[in-house]
Amino acid sequence: MFNKILIANRGEIACRVIKTARKMGIATVAVYSDADKHALHVKMADEAVHIGPPAANQSYIVIDKIMAAVRETGAEAVHPGYGFLSENPKFALALEAEGVAFVGPPVKAIEAMGDKITSKKIAQEAGVSTVPGYMGLIADAEEAVKISGEVGYPVMIKASAGGGGKGMRVAWNDDEAREGFQSSKNEAASSFGDDRIFIEKFVTQPRHIEIQVLCDAHGNGVYLGERECSIQRRNQKVVEEAPSPFLDAATRKAMGEQAVALAKAVGYASAGTVEFIVDGSKKFYFLEMNTRLQVEHPVTELITGVDLVEQMIRVAAGEPLSITQDDVKLTGWAIENRLYAEDPYRNFLPSIGRLSRYRPPAEMAAGPLLVNGKWQGDAPSGATAVRNDTGVFEGGEISMYYDPMIAKLCTWAPTRAEAIEAMRDALDAFEVEGIGHNLPFLSAVMDHPKFVSGDITTAFIAEEYPEGFVGVELSELALRRIAASTAAMHRVAEIRRARISGRMDNHERHVGEDWVVSLQGRVYPVRVAADHEGATVQFDDGSSHRVTASWVPGDQLAEIDVDGEKLVLKVGKITHGFRIRSRGADLKVHVRNPRQAELAELMPEKLPPDTSKLLLCPMPGLIVKVDAEVGDEVQEGQALCTVEAMKMENILRAERTGVVTKINAAPGDSLAVDDVIMEFE
Repeated sequence: MFNKILIANRGEIACRVIKTARKMGIATVAVYSDADKHALHVKMADEAVHIGPPAANQSYIVIDKIMAAVRETGAEAVHPGYGFLSENPKFALALEAEGVAFVGPPVKAIEAMGDKITSKKIAQEAGVSTVPGYMGLIADAEEAVKISGEVGYPVMIKASAGGGGKGMRVAWNDDEAREGFQSSKNEAASSFGDDRIFIEKFVTQPRHIEIQVLCDAHGNGVYLGERECSIQRRNQKVVEEAPSPFLDAATRKAMGEQAVALAKAVGYASAGTVEFIVDGSKKFYFLEMNTRLQVEHPVTELITGVDLVEQMIRVAAGEPLSITQDDVKLTGWAIENRLYAEDPYRNFLPSIGRLSRYRPPAEMAAGPLLVNGKWQGDAPSGATAVRNDTGVFEGGEISMYYDPMIAKLCTWAPTRAEAIEAMRDALDAFEVEGIGHNLPFLSAVMDHPKFVSGDITTAFIAEEYPEGFVGVELSELALRRIAASTAAMHRVAEIRRARISGRMDNHERHVGEDWVVSLQGRVYPVRVAADHEGATVQFDDGSSHRVTASWVPGDQLAEIDVDGEKLVLKVGKITHGFRIRSRGADLKVHVRNPRQAELAELMPEKLPPDTSKLLLCPMPGLIVKVDAEVGDEVQEGQALCTVEAMKMENILRAERTGVVTKINAAPGDSLAVDDVIMEFE
């Protein structure tokens, strides 16, 4: 076994690999750019080597710099994580020439599966079901339009060397094919250094389901069930679960056997993933094989008890697999939510800045079920597990240079319904401040009827949130529970103020019982009758809620018992009340005495400034292209400029017809959020 491993990556995946290496007694080496000098993976590793400027193409994907770090530290093996150099055959060859083990598959397997055109041909020869399309190289946008018409719209335009949603577009007509080809080509060139593009039929009503395979260098191979990855935004996975609520045992077996057959056809040895698109009748088609560890691997680990990173290391050290297909048992259900630094209220655009508060829910294992990495019998009802794979910490900086993922929050339970409920509670308890993040959206998905029923496709987000995410409208019961809770909390805060101000010794008598709570357009007059155990909050219609909690003013997380049921609220202070976040809703809750409420009704509403004649930069980023000039008359939907942020190109379009009167930015300019790019009349 190896004595020292270098992790050629950063963030949560580097931390994840370090945890397993530490468990195995293997020393670890981290590498870091200028932007990651104080990063968590650097703090966790036994050694750390600086490799250059923040930009990945000057640090993390420069093979010579990684090799220099390997030589400097005497590392015997390198784990590449995912992304960066993980599927770069030149990197694997460089390690091989140096006599250093690559914790991944053989070079030939990377080359064969890393090229989507070649991999599809190999899959066909191995008897794997494939999607119709054009696998030849495409010269330009006009040829892309011609081919798209022949394949038949809709089509998927994909980078041959792509992955993680980069260099991928869906086109429904000639204009979208022309534009998508160029954008995919640009993203592919900047992300992978390979701008080759191919086109295939876009399967309607698709579900994205992938099979985890594990092979060794001795001819052994197993599949460890499937992962459902259909909740995607811009072809980037957001929610994953294992197993899939859609597959039956026969389909799972067929997909698994085809996945292993493909792996063996290319001499695969390591952990890998074969991705399929599955239609509504359970017909499945090969998409690609990822010759690396997947982002969503934790859900497979949670239902199988297999540490995939450990298995990768052991296979790289020449060991045979210790498990056979008969040993693979799927126990319970696991769900992963990806926490991204992106603002769901601004069309999920990237957000950067300092994490002024970062408090994940406490991690916990499912009691005695998991022993030495193996599941022990059936899971008792109510057993749950919470896992949070992360690479950040409170006070740390979210940089514009890398992927916006902050953490992967996972829950496990005996059933899917219990796993969803555990995830709801974990999301409610996850505190993140200082940046935009998608926690509210994730909470909304966990409560969405289609997700709860398992009736999902890759079009879920586009279909259910066509105008973007604008928050959650809570039910009347949920609002009343929050109103009762905040009324009781406000009373506690008023008692604290009375005590501090010295308004007589018996301060509780000077805190009134009658209050008016307003939230989400509702107004609830209530009476708070408190006792030593809690408070009974009565509404003017005669209904009431019993509220007990240990919350004190200043706490930013309130765990409240309302009528015997748990309610978790994120709490912020505002004038005459609280900012409350719960289950995807972000509420301003005002608690006033009756006279204050009467006067508040007379106050005029403050209107936001008019920005209808301005094109504002929606995220921190770099101007790549400007598509209009002063004097141009632009139409609704017309492309105005392209902004690159966190490795993705974002095309900004005109919201209405207008004439450009001023352009304030040029290609190469770095802009902040809400900087004015163009002005119109």
